[in-house]
Amino acid sequence: MTGIHRKSFDPAARGAMDGVRVVDLSRLVAGNVLTKVFSDHGAEVVKVEPPEGDTLRAWRVGGVETSWKTICRNKKSVALDMRQADGIGVVKALVRDAAMFVESFRPGVLETMGLGPEVLLAINPALVVVRISGWGQDGPFNHKPGFGTLVEGYSGFAAVNGFDDREPVLPPMFMGDAYAGLYGASVAMIALRHAEAGGGGQVIDVSLFEPLFSVLEPQVANWRISGKRKPRTGSRSTNTSPRNAYRTLDGGWVCLSASTQGMTEKLFRSIRREDMISDPRFANNPARLQHWQELDGIIGGWIGERTLADNLAHFDKAGVTIGPIMDTAMLEKDHYAIEREALIEVPDEEMPGGWLPMHGLVPRLSVTPGVLARRAPRIGEHNDEILAPLLGVEEVARLREMGVVREGAAKKA
Repeated sequence: MTGIHRKSFDPAARGAMDGVRVVDLSRLVAGNVLTKVFSDHGAEVVKVEPPEGDTLRAWRVGGVETSWKTICRNKKSVALDMRQADGIGVVKALVRDAAMFVESFRPGVLETMGLGPEVLLAINPALVVVRISGWGQDGPFNHKPGFGTLVEGYSGFAAVNGFDDREPVLPPMFMGDAYAGLYGASVAMIALRHAEAGGGGQVIDVSLFEPLFSVLEPQVANWRISGKRKPRTGSRSTNTSPRNAYRTLDGGWVCLSASTQGMTEKLFRSIRREDMISDPRFANNPARLQHWQELDGIIGGWIGERTLADNLAHFDKAGVTIGPIMDTAMLEKDHYAIEREALIEVPDEEMPGGWLPMHGLVPRLSVTPGVLARRAPRIGEHNDEILAPLLGVEEVARLREMGVVREGAAKKA
């Protein structure tokens, strides 16, 4: 037992986006992150998958679709062979009463499928069409593959991540995709508001590049002023000092950020080095940035003589901004993550013990909180539920006979 709060799915749960249908043709991460924001708040997100399923399903650990299960909870699945004209016809029917349409094909592919924005908006003039790609729908790179790794390199992120005497470091998670998905969700809400106010639908062009590039500001302005590129400084900051990661006596790690003068002085007092407050090398932030190696040596030496627990207790009592660097094993048992329900468990027959740990519903809304309505769907699980009211039972049966509507391939371990 880990103490993690266990949550059961409630199909009757309703969120603030109840009644909003989102048709999602995206693949992998960015689009699925975007539509998860909506599904977590009650929107009916219809994942239109090929018979073999969204590529995200292939990211398995021990045969379990962990990425799919966590990112695609609360969604429904319709499996279609969209290589057939009747499959495209089903998508058009889904769009008629949808509020949003999300896709992540390479620019131009949607048009060749006969589902370009002008077609979709002719069917439903209030539709919000979200197009996700690596480099945008226009521009000199729109024909290039759009993997997040390429964007994480091109955006300038990798160039400033890591240490200056080593290679640039790419993020160990889908950072570019996640930023694009979250940016896209927030802007899609703006477009939905515009449509609901009578302004009509529109097309949103979300590249993976621009959201990540935007959060790296003001690096270009800094470069223009100084003529110096931002160095790779590891865990140090080029704006304030001290700020770093420090190893403890028992092999743990803490992170510290004393980004105000008052906090720095509190830190110095807490390690019984009041003399450093008036030391010209450490008396103000510009001096501390210049003498960071000496400063880190003093702070790191003090921390390194004590265990992780002793450091945390000491600095917490002193009110100094320091905390542990947590790994997954620590977080699974962490009282903060558990009590805040940042980490929860949901029923899952494929998981050892029958419970799947995943992130909770974030952020928290006081009046219209998010919902856990259903687990991530099996391929084509909701074919009949979604398509029969739309097309009729006989038409669905015909499409199934033709191989247009499919229940999907069996999962491979």
